[in-house]
Amino acid sequence: MKKIELEIVALSHSITQTHSYAVVLGELNGLRRLPIVIGGFEAQAIAVALERMQPSRPLTHDLFANFMTTFNIELTEVIIYKLEEGIFFSKLICREDGETTEIDSRTSDALALAVRAGCHIYTYENILETAGLYLDQTEGQTEAATEAKPVTTTQSKTSSVDKDLKNMNLEDLHTLLQQVLDQEDYVRAINIRDEINNRKK
Repeated sequence: MKKIELEIVALSHSITQTHSYAVVLGELNGLRRLPIVIGGFEAQAIAVALERMQPSRPLTHDLFANFMTTFNIELTEVIIYKLEEGIFFSKLICREDGETTEIDSRTSDALALAVRAGCHIYTYENILETAGLYLDQTEGQTEAATEAKPVTTTQSKTSSVDKDLKNMNLEDLHTLLQQVLDQEDYVRAINIRDEINNRKK
């Protein structure tokens, strides 16, 4: 199965859902986005590495990365290989003395380590097709989609509570999804996407 390379394009926080964060992965040279809900600690760990901040003492992910470096273990890539009941499964591909080993990992931890190691992040087409979100290719976005963009932390621009998604028709759900994507509130977008996918089953 062909692997599709991803990059971290944003960390999103929703003010409508307390302590809800999403890391947003973008298809390299493409318009699809893969938002994944993560915990606050993992969001902080990813943000610290992306911003190249130096905490006074090593965070857990820094410790693990230092351990790998000390013992000459190279993290070569991270693969998000399965999506089951809304949970993403990942594995670390490591190399030591010419031998390759796969290690099961939570996706949030895998991404926090990938940023520290500077390794590639991949997934498969079926996962992007199921859980990915398409950005509208409007004027000005085409160029941005093909260039490396700085990672930003985004926050919802509205505090209004969403309507009950189950009472909305598909057309309204797609409209709401686009509005939420325009606001870069990927946490809310995940809930809407899941409701749309449930309707298609």
